[in-house]
Amino acid sequence: MELEEDVRSLHDNGVNSLAAWSLAAEVVKASVRDDTKHFLNAAAEEARNPTTTSAAEKLEGLYESVYNARWHHVVEVPDGVGTGMEVKEGKPEQPWTYKKVGDTFEKDDAVRKSGAEPPVLMVLTSDKGWPYSWHMTQDLPKDFFVNCEVERVWQIVKRDLTKWFSNFDLALNSSPVRRLLIGTPGIGKSVAAGSYLLYQLLHYDAEKLQVVVHCFGSVMYVFDKTAKTVTKYVGNKTSIVVLGGLRQRGMKGYIIYDVAKKGTPPDTGFAPSSGWGTIVVSSPKVSNYDKWEEQLKAKRIIMNCPDEMDVKAMCAWMKRGLDKNKQAEYWRMVEEHMKKVGPILRYVFDASECGKRWNDVVRTLNWINLGDQGKYFTQGGEKKKWYSEDPSHKLVKIVRVREEGPLEDFSNAPICEYLGVLTLSRLAKVLSANDILSSYWG
Repeated sequence: MELEEDVRSLHDNGVNSLAAWSLAAEVVKASVRDDTKHFLNAAAEEARNPTTTSAAEKLEGLYESVYNARWHHVVEVPDGVGTGMEVKEGKPEQPWTYKKVGDTFEKDDAVRKSGAEPPVLMVLTSDKGWPYSWHMTQDLPKDFFVNCEVERVWQIVKRDLTKWFSNFDLALNSSPVRRLLIGTPGIGKSVAAGSYLLYQLLHYDAEKLQVVVHCFGSVMYVFDKTAKTVTKYVGNKTSIVVLGGLRQRGMKGYIIYDVAKKGTPPDTGFAPSSGWGTIVVSSPKVSNYDKWEEQLKAKRIIMNCPDEMDVKAMCAWMKRGLDKNKQAEYWRMVEEHMKKVGPILRYVFDASECGKRWNDVVRTLNWINLGDQGKYFTQGGEKKKWYSEDPSHKLVKIVRVREEGPLEDFSNAPICEYLGVLTLSRLAKVLSANDILSSYWG
C-alpha cells in the first residue's frame, strides 16, 4: 500500500522514469518514503555510471551446503584424559538455557532439564564453506565454533523476530529491532556469530522471512529461501538497488552487515525501511557504527570473549583425530598463548600468529612509556570511546555491562591477568593512582 502511494504520487508529479526522477524538484522527492527515495537515487546513479554496476554472480551449490551444514558438539568426559573433552556427532540433546535480563538474555546455569548435560561447544560444518570464507578468498576452515555467547546472539535476534511477527503491522511496527553486535576484535564475531545467524535465519519460517542477506562492506550475498539460491553482488549502490527490488516484490528479509576489516560502515539508507531486519557486526571502533546506530536507533548486543573451557573444547575438536596425549600437548601450548595474549582466537591456536601478536603487545607496552598515553585506556561505551585506532586496544578486551537501565553496553578490562599486571606497571609511570582505578578498570 505504501509503495503504491509513492508510485501514484510520483506519477501525479510527472515522474515516470529514472531520468525524470533525477530532474525532479526536491519537494517531489520529499513526498515519497525514505527507502523509496534511496532506491531511486541508487538506481539513477547506476544508470548514470554503468561501469560501477556489478553483474550478479550466481554461486552454484553454496545454498545447499550452508543450509545442510553438519552438526557436532563437544562435551566434558569424567576420565579427564587428554583435554577431558569428547567430540560427538549431531546436535546436543540438551541445549544451553537462557533467562531474560534487562532487554536481552543471559545464560542460566541454574535451570537444567533432565537428561544429558549441555555441551561445552557446538560445531557447524559446511563442505563449501561460509560467506566469510568466500569473501576472504582464502582456504579457511569449513567449520566454525558455537559457544554460549554465539548462541545467545541468535536467541536475542530470534526473540526480536518473534515479537515483530506476533504484532505485525508495518504502519506501527515497520521492522524488527535493529541490532548492533560489538565484540573484541578476533574472537569470532564475523566467522562464528555472523555465520550462525545466517544458518539459523535460513531455517526460520520461509513464509515469514523469504530472504537472508550477508554483507561484508560493499560485497553482498543474497540467499533466496524460495528459489534456494545464493547470488553475489559488489558495490553499495548495486546492493541498495537489489534490496529495494526485493522489497518491491513484497519479500521480507534479514540483513547481516559485517563492517569488515576496512571499516566500511553501513549507509543509513542501506536496508529497506520496512519489512526487513538488520544486525551490524563490528569491532568497538566507534566510527564503524555510530551514525548508523544513532539514526536507526539500534540496540546493542555485546559479545564477551570465549572462556577457557570454550577454547579447550575448540582444541579437542581441532585435534580430534590425534591420541589423547597429543591433544593434551596442543591444549597446553594454546593455554600458554592465552596467558600471554588473552583468549583471542585469531592468535592462540598457532605459535607463529601468537608470536606476531606478542611483538605487537611489547611495542604497545613500550608506547605507554612514551608519555601521555594513559588517556587511551577508557571504559568504552558512548561517553568514553574505544580508541581502537591506537595501540592500546591490544591490551584490553571488552566485557558486557548493564550500568544504566536494561540495555547492554561495554566496558574495558585487562585482556588477561599477565598483561593486566604489565600494563598497570607501565600506567603507574604516567597516571596517578586515582586515574588508573577510574579509567583502566572503571
